[in-house]
Amino acid sequence: MFIKVKELELRKIVFDENFLPGMIDLGPDVRQKAALQAKGHAELIQENRGAKQIVEDIRLVGKFSTQVEVRCARCLDPVVQDVGEAFDLLYRPQGVDARGDEASISQAETEIGYYQGEGLLLEDVIKEQLLLALPVKLVCSAECKGFCPHCGANLNAESCACQNTMSDPRWSALEDIRKKLER
Repeated sequence: MFIKVKELELRKIVFDENFLPGMIDLGPDVRQKAALQAKGHAELIQENRGAKQIVEDIRLVGKFSTQVEVRCARCLDPVVQDVGEAFDLLYRPQGVDARGDEASISQAETEIGYYQGEGLLLEDVIKEQLLLALPVKLVCSAECKGFCPHCGANLNAESCACQNTMSDPRWSALEDIRKKLER
């Protein structure tokens, strides 16, 4: 769904969209398992910046929910995660805030997105919000043991005969001294 500035000048746009799995490209690491439902509205906010300069910002308010599958950060097994968030976003025309020199920005300015041309694509906004809502690392369970760092065996499915303690090669000189003293 493309949200046009010209249409927003006439009225607020209400959206209630369902995106089936595969309609939004979430990248190679995230797979959508259920329909993504997004509800909300878009409106135009005119910001006065002086006598003759008016900036037309797009404000998107809504929520989304879906179910995705990602890989466990420890053992790479698939993990199904429910994801849902509410959002209240502000998009400004690209280049309107351009400054010639480096300048610091306020905390409020970090929350502003930018659009190009006649408007913005709702799918891009939802994709960004979904990816931001996912935890950085998911595990299949708190008890997940992951892979053995020596042989690569999945320790949840099998045990290995590898040495449990990893020796740091930087300590090998001290280990040699300890062995000499024990003789």
